[in-house]
Order: sequence, then C-alpha cells, then structure tokens
Amino acid sequence: MTDVSIRTEGRLGHITLARPKALNALTPGMIAEITRALDVWADDPGIALVLFDGEGERAFCAGGDIRRVHDTARTGDFATGRRFFRDEYVMNARIGAFPKPVVVLMHGFTMGGGVGIGGNASHRIVGETAILAMPECAIGLIPDVGGTHLLARAPGSVGEYLGLTGARMSPADAIFAGFADSLIPERHWPDLIAELAEHGDTGILKDAAETPPRPALSDLEDLIDPAFDAPDLDTIVARLEVAEGGMPLLKSFRDHCPLSLVCTLALIREARRTPGLVPALQRELRFTWRSMSDGDLIEGIRAAIVDRDRAPLWSDTLDGVTPARAAAMLAPLGENDLHLPGKEHT
Repeated sequence: MTDVSIRTEGRLGHITLARPKALNALTPGMIAEITRALDVWADDPGIALVLFDGEGERAFCAGGDIRRVHDTARTGDFATGRRFFRDEYVMNARIGAFPKPVVVLMHGFTMGGGVGIGGNASHRIVGETAILAMPECAIGLIPDVGGTHLLARAPGSVGEYLGLTGARMSPADAIFAGFADSLIPERHWPDLIAELAEHGDTGILKDAAETPPRPALSDLEDLIDPAFDAPDLDTIVARLEVAEGGMPLLKSFRDHCPLSLVCTLALIREARRTPGLVPALQRELRFTWRSMSDGDLIEGIRAAIVDRDRAPLWSDTLDGVTPARAAAMLAPLGENDLHLPGKEHT
C-alpha cells in the first residue's frame, strides 16, 4: 500500500496522505509522488483545483520522517537528509506558486511538514480538531518548510513567540496567526469534497465556513509583544523574567536548542524585511543543510524520538551562541543554495 493516495475525481486532483499510524509524516517517496502529481495537474485543463487531506482521525500530517534523517546522519551520511529537506522545500514552493487553487483540509496534528503543505496553500481550511505548531527548535532545527515566512506575517510579535516556543495553536489561533483561512466543521468535509469535484468552484468554501471562537493568542498579545519584539534572544529572556506572567512563556522554550532559537529569531526578522515564500525557503535550507554536520539536529532527534530521554546535550548555552556561530549556520551555500525555476522564484 502506498503512503499517499493520488487520484482525480471529476475536476479535482485529490491527494490524501496515507500513513495514519505514523501520523501521516512525510517520507521522501511521498514528497516525490506529490511533486510529480502537481507537475502533471498544473497543465491539465481537466483539473480545476487540487485538494490535500489526511487519512485517519489523529493527524493531517505531524511533520517529516526525521527518524530516517537521524539514522542516516549518524553514519556520516548527511546527503540523505539534505536531499530530503531540499525536495520538501521544492514541493512547498510548487504548492505556493501553483497556478490553480490548492485546498488543504487540516485536522488533528498539523505540524512541521504538515504546515509546509497547509500553510502555503491558497485555501487553508482547519477543522475543529486541528492542532497546529512549529516545534522544530525543540529538536535542534528551525521552523522550516516556509515556516519563517508564515511566522513573519503573524500579528505583532506572535510569530517570534510561536517560532521560539513551538506553542500549539487551536483552529482559532491558527486563523488569528495567519496559518489558516477558515474553519469548516469536519462533518461537512465529505460533501464539500464531492461538490468541489463536481463543480471545481472554491466559492463554496466561503459559504461553508463558520466563525471561529475567540483565539487564546489574542489574550496573550499584551504579554507577547513587549517581550518578543526585543532585538535579541538574551533581551527576550530578560524581559520575560521580569514580566508578570512571563516565566511560563520562558519555561516553554528555555530547554530548546539555543542555536536553533537564535537562528529562528534571525530568520523570522529577515523574512519580515525580505518577504516571500521562496526567499524564506532558501534561507531555511542554509540552516537545515548544516543542522546535521554543524548543528544539533542529530542530538535533538535522539533525545526526543530515539532514546526519548528528553535530555539533549546542546552544543551551546542559552546565552552562549555567538554572532559568528549563528552567521555561519545561515551563510549562503554557494552552488548548494536552493534555486528554483520560473514562477517559483517569485
């Protein structure tokens, strides 16, 4: 059985992530199949739009197959992980620049690679069970797959907060933060898919959407903005230490990878200065490319996924990441930089 179901239904190109036991985590094979389908459907006059959903009740997509990245990197094979990240980012760029509507139905856990598909689509739907997050700093990575692009567009300093802490978003929070467009109850999805397949008209999505409840994130803005708009990580920490209610927020990321935290902050700020999905993906690859050989990704995955001791031994302290160390992780890769043709360059 394949890990992704790709078929046409009327005017719809339908892609279902089909690894429910693995929370639909993306594998290299899934990414390759999805990219090939998008390439074909882009020029197929019979396909009016593309729709992504996920099999099973627990997740749309909880991320990528990082265990495989760990296992290959432990043997000194960094090429496998680097190829995985590059191919995934090419897929993300295809979705973001696709010439037809891309509808994504996000339910359950939608994290990392799931956000890379859902957050970069043109029509981003969350169901009532959706839980979105970018928790990469906890494992020695950065919010990638276009995550820094999305975080930079969040209101105020909410993007910095979400990127550093990896905090989980409810459906209402995801809409508030700009990771989703609308809430449609999951019980309506089968009929919605059938209508899209028959008519190819995304106008029905607006009619089906419901008003989300008040987002919890909006109640935290008065705490988040004054702390997380600080110029550097040290100052963010210092502000949270003295702010009323700040210690729980500080505790939520104090044990995350220091190198990832510093670089995440820099990448979000740069994405705000130089917007666009593709530039963000290009910058993100520079970190992820080096994350196995020069960073802490192998140790982070070991602690969280392999041994599960939750006690990673990071290479830096929270206040010990030098500007030179961060700059080296984010420096251009020369011929290995991410280069995309045509419309995906915009």
